[in-house]
Amino acid sequence: MNDDVSQILSRLLNSPSGVHHVWFAGSQVAPSELAWQVDFPRIEVVLDGVLLDACDEGMPARLEQHDVLYVPARCWNNPQWNTPVTTLSILFGKQQLGFSILHWDGAKFTTLGKQNVARRGPRIGSFLLQALNELVTQPQDQQTAKFIVSSILSHCTDLLGSQIQTASRSEALFDAIREYIDEKYAQPLTRESVAQAFYISPNYLSHLFQKTGAVGFNEYLNHTRLEHARTLLKRYDLKVKEVAHACGFVDSNYFCRLFRKNTERSPSEYRRQYHSQLTEKTLS
Repeated sequence: MNDDVSQILSRLLNSPSGVHHVWFAGSQVAPSELAWQVDFPRIEVVLDGVLLDACDEGMPARLEQHDVLYVPARCWNNPQWNTPVTTLSILFGKQQLGFSILHWDGAKFTTLGKQNVARRGPRIGSFLLQALNELVTQPQDQQTAKFIVSSILSHCTDLLGSQIQTASRSEALFDAIREYIDEKYAQPLTRESVAQAFYISPNYLSHLFQKTGAVGFNEYLNHTRLEHARTLLKRYDLKVKEVAHACGFVDSNYFCRLFRKNTERSPSEYRRQYHSQLTEKTLS
């Protein structure tokens, strides 16, 4: 099974039968000790296998493949893990949706996937959930229930797709910023000036580097400048101060300290060692 939540939802929505049956958890009786109860609405989808769930008074509901259990806010359900089954749980929080794929093999649980996505335009999802809440007292209206549940799952798919597009845009922006630094490293770049060049805030620029590049802005800028400094030290007989200024360092003393910290040698020592090794290779 492909454990990508978006693909799982798409396969369910595009299958000939779609959502098979919608069950509703009520709150007519007090939950047992093993029941699962939270403050937000939930949807449980059986992806594979059979699940018995004592979601209300009376006999446990028998959920088969592509059956859905809707649990309103502050209501509860109590799954009976008797046979192997794979489920998808969707928790509708105020700020985000949580997705969890769980597999029970008869002996142990395995989490096959977990994902969160921010709610974009929460009114859409809220209206659909409100409509589903009104069907709790009319569980026999399966046609309407399946239509609403399918709409909610489609809304979830849209949110997940939007998250992927946002991530792609962030990566593209980060790549463009990195290319900008690689090209203009010799200029007096700052976090503020680079952010202004791309019409974003300095804080968002820092966020991009930490999230997408795993290093900070200053760390990346210094790394780029030091790489070019190494090249100049190897190829040209420039003074250390000239190398520092050519690579964007205003303070040559700071350049020397940073260079030693990263190479364990001063710029002059680095140059001498390089040429010494080059001479040895030529003689040999």
